[in-house]
Amino acid sequence: MPCLILRYGDITRLAIDAIVNAANPALMGGGGVDAMIHQAAGPELLEACLALPEISPGVRCPTGEARITPGFKLPARWVVHTVGPIWRGGHDGETGLLAASYRNAAALALQNGAASLAFPAISCGAYGFPYAAATRVALRTLATCLTEAMAPATLILCPYDSRGAELYHEAAQVEGVPLIEG
Repeated sequence: MPCLILRYGDITRLAIDAIVNAANPALMGGGGVDAMIHQAAGPELLEACLALPEISPGVRCPTGEARITPGFKLPARWVVHTVGPIWRGGHDGETGLLAASYRNAAALALQNGAASLAFPAISCGAYGFPYAAATRVALRTLATCLTEAMAPATLILCPYDSRGAELYHEAAQVEGVPLIEG
């Protein structure tokens, strides 16, 4: 039965099929969760990212799209890299691009046979997307993906801390999306 699970903590420790990396367009590693994933996976992850073709100079993954690599030293088999939007006040299509990031990451994991997939809070760190608004976009988008069988059956929302978990709980109530504590 498809489900959305909320489990806060370190996404790099999850022994599941795939985890999502909130990456930058160059897929060169960065800060926040991106840095944590690259450190835990080892240098092979960066090599695999650099082997992906550039779409334009310095861009291997445009905003809203997703790419997949092996997980290397992670307990997860795959890393699905997606680039969320930079917040520019909400008038530059940021909500649609964030939804596309979640949707495309879920679809790519499913296409590669993943039955479970974990997401960090995409765009909520250095990219500045308001966390509460981002949780609503994530829940709405992923609930639709599950209903339409366009995602692995088990989706895990993995904010790093309890404050993020609180925001997902609040968003779940607003959106009417059931969340399982995991």
